[in-house]
Amino acid sequence: MDLITGTGVAVAIVVPLPRERVWELVTAVERVGEWSPEATGGRWCDESPGPAAGARFIATNRYPNGSESTVTCIVSEARERETFAWDVLDDAGATGSSWRYDLTDGSTPGSTVVRQSFRHGPGTTGARAGGEMGGRLTALCSNMMTTITAMTGVAR
Repeated sequence: MDLITGTGVAVAIVVPLPRERVWELVTAVERVGEWSPEATGGRWCDESPGPAAGARFIATNRYPNGSESTVTCIVSEARERETFAWDVLDDAGATGSSWRYDLTDGSTPGSTVVRQSFRHGPGTTGARAGGEMGGRLTALCSNMMTTITAMTGVAR
């Protein structure tokens, strides 16, 4: 029985920015290293048109234990001002994890509810190899909140 595949977490926060601006920020993969405590960078692949289903980007990460990784990601869904989702592929091309931003209007005009989620796939990942999902999920929630607040300039 596989207890890791499908495991996931999500966070949500209301930010004082319109969805158009938040969309620009969540799809700026080349800027994620400015905001994330773990993701150190990203770049669209030459053949990819940017945030569109099927587009690919390369992402780099640095983990608390000092290890680093470079992964290929493929956009699974891109609905402007609504959803930006991608899968992180393992070396065999299987989905190691799936990430998603969902944007909806906040109750205050000009505000946006930003929901970010993570779901572990069936592919090979460091979390699967290390076997410590509980601590990893806690760290992911913290990192997602840190990233969203830094990205949108919201004080926490």
